Amino acid sequence: MTDTARLKDIIAKSGLKKTFIADKLGISYQGYCNKENGKSEFIQSEIVTMKSILNLSNKDISEIFLSNK
Repeated sequence: MTDTARLKDIIAKSGLKKTFIADKLGISYQGYCNKENGKSEFIQSEIVTMKSILNLSNKDISEIFLSNK
């Protein structure tokens, strides 16, 4: 389960627009919002892309996308 609060905080601090992130992930804006709000899960390729565009560490990935929250 995704730690959506932490993800939203990191994205807000990055200054990136959600539409930009959705485009980089190859999904619709609505699809991205569903994932960001925990309605659906990010798939492995999306997590790899998020790591790259948000400059996340392996620890960040583990804590955000493999969280039990």
